[in-house]
Order: sequence, then C-alpha cells, then structure tokens
Amino acid sequence: MTPGRIHDALRLLALDGAGLGGLWLRARPGPVRDAVLAALEPLGARRIGPQTPEDALSGGIDLAATLSAGQVVSRPGILEQGGLVIVTGAERLDPARAARLAQAVDDGGLALVCLDEGAAEDEGLPGALADRLGLFLYLDDMRHDALDDLDTVSAGGAAMQGPDVTLAPDQVRALVETAAALAIDGMRAPLLTARAARGLAALDGAATLTEDHLARAVALCLAHRGTPLPQTDDTDETAADDTPPPEERDSAAEDDSTDAPSDSLPAELLVAAARAQLPSDLLRSLAEGRRARAAKGSGGTGAAQRGHRRGRPLPARPGRPGDAARLDLVATLRAAAPWQTIRARTAQVPRLVHLRPADFRIQRFEERTERLLIFCVDASGSQAVARLAEAKGAIELLLAQAYARRDHVALVAFRGKAAEVLLPPTRSLVQTKKRLAALPGGGGTPLAAGVSTACDLAQMAARRGLTPSLALLTDGRANIDLDGQPDRQRAQDDALSAATRAGRGLPGGIVIDTGRRPSPSLATLAERAAASYVPLPRADAASLSRTVAPLLDG
Repeated sequence: MTPGRIHDALRLLALDGAGLGGLWLRARPGPVRDAVLAALEPLGARRIGPQTPEDALSGGIDLAATLSAGQVVSRPGILEQGGLVIVTGAERLDPARAARLAQAVDDGGLALVCLDEGAAEDEGLPGALADRLGLFLYLDDMRHDALDDLDTVSAGGAAMQGPDVTLAPDQVRALVETAAALAIDGMRAPLLTARAARGLAALDGAATLTEDHLARAVALCLAHRGTPLPQTDDTDETAADDTPPPEERDSAAEDDSTDAPSDSLPAELLVAAARAQLPSDLLRSLAEGRRARAAKGSGGTGAAQRGHRRGRPLPARPGRPGDAARLDLVATLRAAAPWQTIRARTAQVPRLVHLRPADFRIQRFEERTERLLIFCVDASGSQAVARLAEAKGAIELLLAQAYARRDHVALVAFRGKAAEVLLPPTRSLVQTKKRLAALPGGGGTPLAAGVSTACDLAQMAARRGLTPSLALLTDGRANIDLDGQPDRQRAQDDALSAATRAGRGLPGGIVIDTGRRPSPSLATLAERAAASYVPLPRADAASLSRTVAPLLDG
C-alpha cells in the first residue's frame, strides 16, 4: 500500500462517495488507521456499529419529545440523512444488518466507511457490503510517518464537483477484460472502477481519461476482488515449451497488428497492475475468507433460539406480558405516543399517558446455543499409520480453532470390533490432545459402530442444550458389522443405516475420505448422513485442516 493510493481513495470518497458506495477499510486499530479516519472529519461523518438500534438507523418517533409536547415528534434516521457514515466493527455485522446497510447504499445518497478488523480468514466484511463498496484500502503494511500530509486531502476534495469525463470504448473493453481475467463476477465492479477512473481524472483536472487513471482506479476497486494466481512448480518449463520459434513470433505479431486497433489499451497491463498492488498473501486471505464465509453461511455458532429472557435483543412484538414475557416499556410508550392527542380528548380521567392493551409490546431475545464438534476417527488397520498420523495432525489444528471459538469438542475412535468415546464433550484442549496422541491403530473397521456411537453422543449433547456437528475421518472400508462380526456386506448395510440415523439427528457435518482413491460407498454414506463429502487422497495435516475448517463452521 502506497500513500498515493490512500490519497486517491480519500479524495474520491470526498468527491463522489455516494456514487462509489464507500470505502472498505481493512486495518487493525492503530495510528495509521486513526490518521485516515482523522482525514475524514471535515466530511462530518457519523458512526454506527453492529448493535446500533434499528430506530436510530431508520428514524421514527422521538419518544421523549412526543410525550413532552403532547403531539407526535419524529426524528430522521442516520441512514435517511445520507452523507458519510462510518461503520465500526463491520466484520461482526449480522446478515440482516449488512443487508439493511446494502439496501441503504443502493437507495443512493449514502457513503459507508466500513472498518474491518478481521484477523481470521472467516472474519471479514459481509459479501453484500463488500460487493457494493467501490474503494478498498489495506493499512496493516503502512508506516505512520508515511501519512504526515494526509490531514488536508479530504477537506480539499469535498468542495469539488462530480466527474464529467467519459471512457473511450477501448477503455471500457479493457476494464471488462481485466475483471474477467481476475475472475470477478458481475458488472458492478467494472462500473464502480469506471466511475472511480472518471473521478480521478476530474480530480487531476484532466479533460480526457488516461491509462494512468484506469490503472489507479483498478488498484482501488478491482485488485482486492480478484483471485490469487495458482502456484505451480513448472512455470519456467511451461514458458519455455510454449515459446514459438522466431519466425512464428514475427508472423503472429503481424497477424495481431492487423486484427487489433493500434490505440487499444491492453488489458494485460491493468491485470498486472492489479496483481502488483496487494500482497499475494492478502489476496489469498481475502479469497479464502470469501469461500469460508460462503461455506459457513450466517456463522459458526450453534442454533438460534428465540426467548423472552436473555440473549441478543430483537425488535419487540405486540403481546401481553406474563410469566414468560416481559413488558418492553420503551416500545410500549412508542406505540402509544401517536394516539395521545386523540385519547386525551375522549378520556374521562386525565392522565399523563393513555395506554391501551393494543399498545403492549413484549421483549424478545435470540440466544445462540453452544456448539459441539464430534470428531469420529477411523483407527483401523486399513487406515495406514501415515494417514492416521495426518488425521491426528489435522484434528489438532482444528481443535485449536475450536478452542479459540470456545466450542466443545468430543473424540470417538473406532477400531477392532467396536467404537469408544475417548473424550466426552469438553473444552479442555490439553486433555483432547493427550487422548488423541494415545490413540492406537490397527484391527478391523467397525464404521457402523463409530457412526452409531457418535449419534448417541450427539443425542446426549442435544439434551444438554448443545448443537452437535459430526466430522468423520475414514477410508470407508467397513468390514465389521454392529454385532462385531466380520461380514463386509452387512457392515456396509449397517453403516448406511447408522448414517441415515445421523442425517436425522446431526445438523450438517462432513465426511472426509482419507483413502488413496475416492470411495463411492463413502460418498453414498455422506449423502445418507446429509453431510458434505470431501475426498482427500493426498493431503497433509495443514491442507486437510484448511479444507475442513470452513465446512465445519457452518
């Protein structure tokens, strides 16, 4: 990240923030981020957060003023006022709030600056907002002394008029081809990039839009949306093999010069500029974060439960207070406020506030249950020693992530003729690692016993208020039935029956095929269990953990 890009982003935000949707500011708290936010102060930015009440966002009745004046007094919402709004803790926005903000951006007149402090791959700006914010800045690689002259940038740009230059047809084609080369879906990103390029030209006082304006706009609006380049070990060999002889290169150059217009802008230059603007590890982190958030949906916690006692507050609903429901006094007064003038005229007894049963509002809360990850591990002889070691290493990495989220974990192992619960549900990372390290290998594969034992454990956990999820690691070569007898066909049938039971009792889950070749029978078992099937024939512990973690977060 260069100071010039930060200057460009802030000047565009002051010039045409509503047209560009706003700025995605990915940075940890610190002096660099504080300097950027201080540059926005002349624009009169207001702040909201994940817990800002809905009535503050959308407006409504000013309860205190209404009760004092005896007539309805309304107040505008923050989003209705438009302008620049800073969203703190944007990586913690729930899907409903993110959709509400995205709709406000679509309505126009509003520019958002979303502060993203996400550290893990599954933490980041919700996709609905990331798609609509045209500008992106990453500040964790910046030094504070590089931003000494930032304080006057936004104030100067605020007084300028909107962009009025246009893009030539070849420039439009170059932008679209660049987005396609970066594997960016949809047309919103190229349109925002074109608008940013026009804004940069207007800020520079240019009558025409140049290649430099396009490259700077691509760096701000397209680079972070792309996918990282695949890493290959034979790049040089491939390049050498694909290089045509000199005479063929000359003829190919002549053909290209006759087909392509001489003044066209090569999209390859814009793609290279986009790739060079952000660190490769950041591009990879953003791409993996998008996949992780798409895989896990609304979050990695347990199931949502509605109630009237505790949890995250929800909007109040009409109802009668009682033993299980408490009166929401503020919401009740707000519902009664518009009718006070009419009720005062017809009231037989003068009162300060006139209430009716229809005004009553009750409190509501949403509480997330704690989650339990049940690791069901194949420790049989068909699971080779090396593969078992890889599975152990992957589980240790996943256990560390579960511990950070304060999830419960349990460990079930099956080998020989039966399955065993090596570790009941616990949050102790030390105990889990000890039991996992002591897990022996060898013997038959009682797959049905393992899945059945995991189901029994899940049912007991559900009765304790936990939300269980299953992670089954096996090569699928079941050869011991539920009675402990060596019967391969019956063992397969018992395993499918246990998987059907798991599909009814375990929401979600994953079946990891650790065999050398993908097993069709194990894919069928995963379908019966309503779980994701992932064949990983040649994976070490780290790659196994990276593949499994997003699916377990659902």
